[in-house]
Amino acid sequence: MKRVICLVFAVMACMVAMAQQVREVQHFAHRGSRYEFDENTLSAFQGTYEKGIRGYETDIRMTKDGELVVNHDASLKRTAGVDIVVEQATRKELKKVKSLKGNPVLFLDELCKWLSKRDGLYVEFEMKSNDYTEEQLKVYCDKLYKMAMDKKPANSTYLFTSFDQRALRTMKQLHPDADIMYIIGKPVSDENIKTALELGSKRLACNMNGTSRAMVQKAHKAGLIVSLWPGGGIEDFQLGVALGADALCCDKAVEVMEFAKKYMPWVKLEKHK
Repeated sequence: MKRVICLVFAVMACMVAMAQQVREVQHFAHRGSRYEFDENTLSAFQGTYEKGIRGYETDIRMTKDGELVVNHDASLKRTAGVDIVVEQATRKELKKVKSLKGNPVLFLDELCKWLSKRDGLYVEFEMKSNDYTEEQLKVYCDKLYKMAMDKKPANSTYLFTSFDQRALRTMKQLHPDADIMYIIGKPVSDENIKTALELGSKRLACNMNGTSRAMVQKAHKAGLIVSLWPGGGIEDFQLGVALGADALCCDKAVEVMEFAKKYMPWVKLEKHK
């Protein structure tokens, strides 16, 4: 904790000019804040919402029978203790599975129903589609878009994100109005800025490790909204703010929110663009 407090003062010292005005950062719970809650379960989204979180990231896969499931890994082994591959299972089969913490596997229609009753949210739907054929990708993107957007509250921001450039292109081809974001596990660079723009994305999500404030500013000048990751906790959040990010994911979203409100009052934790 002493190290964290020291870092706070160090960041504050080099952000005097920034502290003169309010900084807006879209703070969101990665997989429903996976280090604080049972990741990608309805329990996680409900729990973080009750604590005051209004931004989320989640992962979407498609089952053998064409159902959309909220799950990061291809297999349920890590989260549920059973080596069932999502893409090789049916909804009926997955409905019998519970996580190691006792929560049922969450389907996208169930999550969207819950989201539809809460206006003003920021939600990223990450497309886990790297191994899909072109035909599967078309079906997947069309279903995802329609299900997510069908009951989206007017003041919520829904993004379709991916490391998979094919998925982003397909989503844009099928639904030109879709708000997409290109994710890459590298720092912000000229090459990544160029790729995001070529994909028709106004957003770029990069690894904060190795990213410079100058490159974030360059991305801004190119018209991009910049999201940085990973966000393990308080130190990552502080670094992301110092780098000038517009959005920051977090695995300890509630802890970071409470810390920021207490020690970083010039930072507003919600920003919709």
